[in-house]
Amino acid sequence: MVRKPTDTREKLLCTAMELIWQSNYTSVGVNEICKQAGVTKGSFYHYFETKADLYYAAVLNHWEHLKVELDRNFDPARPALDQLEGYLDMVIGHARGEGMLQNGDTTQVVVGCPVFTSGGQCGCEEIKVQQAAQEMAANKIAYLSILISRLRAEGLLSDAPDPEQVGRLLYQFVQGLLIYCRIYNSVDCVLSDLRPGVYRMIGLKAEHRRLAADASSAA
Repeated sequence: MVRKPTDTREKLLCTAMELIWQSNYTSVGVNEICKQAGVTKGSFYHYFETKADLYYAAVLNHWEHLKVELDRNFDPARPALDQLEGYLDMVIGHARGEGMLQNGDTTQVVVGCPVFTSGGQCGCEEIKVQQAAQEMAANKIAYLSILISRLRAEGLLSDAPDPEQVGRLLYQFVQGLLIYCRIYNSVDCVLSDLRPGVYRMIGLKAEHRRLAADASSAA
């Protein structure tokens, strides 16, 4: 569902994340953010000293909305296998940009993760950008580590992996796959490689795996 900003600060936060999601941190300037948000530069500097400060606040705002979705999917009352399949569906949806605010840019089909991409593009001097990427990664890996623990406890894995390590590997694989798909600007790579790759990485037993063809058609 498209979120409608209700005040100037929220407009800046949502617009910044949208533009960076569609493009990247380095190419989006304060002037463009203000123009798309419909606010003045004076209003921008009333709330934020720099673009990096805006970006960090935008990531925190983005996380609060994303956390609701994650908590719903990783509800402890749900079977671990349902949580896993729900997460993979989320990845595909996010790759397609579902839930983004729309400014009419349809050239980029695969948008990937704006935080991960920005964190990898910026130099060490962009401390706030790196901090945002590190915190977002840690938050997501925590969910994935718990998921691996649940899958292991329910006897769905072929061995007994270290949840924290596999959680990190799973996060890294998903982000790398999204970048690969962004290069080709096609979601087909996600549909064909996401589930087989994740199943193999976590050691999901064969009887619990969805066929790649079924996964693609269901998505």
